[in-house]
Amino acid sequence: MSGPTLTDIARAAEVSTATVSHALNGTGRLGESTRRRVREVAAALGYGSRRTPLTRTGTLGLAVTTYAGAPWNYLEVPYFSRLLTAAAATAHALGYALTVLPAARGGETLWHTLTVDGMLLLDSPEDDRVLRALRARGIPVVFDGRPTDPHPDDVWVDNDHATTTREVLDHLAAAGARRIALHAGYGREYYTGAVTRAYEEWCGERGREPAVITFDPEDAQGHAFDRAFSSRSCDAVHSLYDPGGRQVLAAAARHGLRIPDDLLVACASEDPAYAETDPPVTTVTLRPEDIAETAVTTLVARLDPALPAPAPGGLTVPARLRPRTSTRRGNG
Repeated sequence: MSGPTLTDIARAAEVSTATVSHALNGTGRLGESTRRRVREVAAALGYGSRRTPLTRTGTLGLAVTTYAGAPWNYLEVPYFSRLLTAAAATAHALGYALTVLPAARGGETLWHTLTVDGMLLLDSPEDDRVLRALRARGIPVVFDGRPTDPHPDDVWVDNDHATTTREVLDHLAAAGARRIALHAGYGREYYTGAVTRAYEEWCGERGREPAVITFDPEDAQGHAFDRAFSSRSCDAVHSLYDPGGRQVLAAAARHGLRIPDDLLVACASEDPAYAETDPPVTTVTLRPEDIAETAVTTLVARLDPALPAPAPGGLTVPARLRPRTSTRRGNG
């Protein structure tokens, strides 16, 4: 079956065929909103080569689609760098090449023509236009992180974020914390929402008022904490993102708070440097190497008819709490 023509796309998008051609090829003087709308219509109609069993390439693709189109380097984030290394090793061991796409290309025509057998998507957000293009072309996808709106046959690999969050909060409470703040509220991917919901439920069960402090990746000095720290309205912080622990330490130093005596700190991070900070910071590892191996193996199983097809739904890799000095008071 042939795919849609430029005329089909033009009719659906209510533009001229010349506009469609310019939008899909990155040429012409079009407004960004028009260019994006035409590409999204093209993806929805299945424009581009569709994958079939006869067009195998022996190549898998990998992309981080949260903030797709923004020029950020996710390879600088320890979680992603460790996951990508393990994903490449697993793909190679299974006989596949692995193509890793830069985040800044998330809005390009690339997704309509990318030649891969399957894709691993990391942190797929709401209304993921990359995912829409891949679905339209019939390219199998496995997710790292539960998609926000999964289809019945989707497969994903993730941690149990609700259980992990409760473990961290219970750990902080056992160390004496009574007013725990959550450093979150930044991403639109499932992870952020799941942890925030678990935190709010935990607070509600104990009659405590939730306090969510918005994370800003550029806030190296932790100014987001100024109000809470100056008023001493929190005595513990759980940060969801890798730089967050360093931001808390910087803010605590500016406000004269001693860790762990005045403030307990925990952070979700794969950065080994947290074991060497002053004081060493308690971290949560999401075990990216295990997630990568499971996700790539599952994607290959979806591609190879000789292997048992994975059941739809989620595969869980347990996270792990690594207590350090930042959450130990007295002799704890």
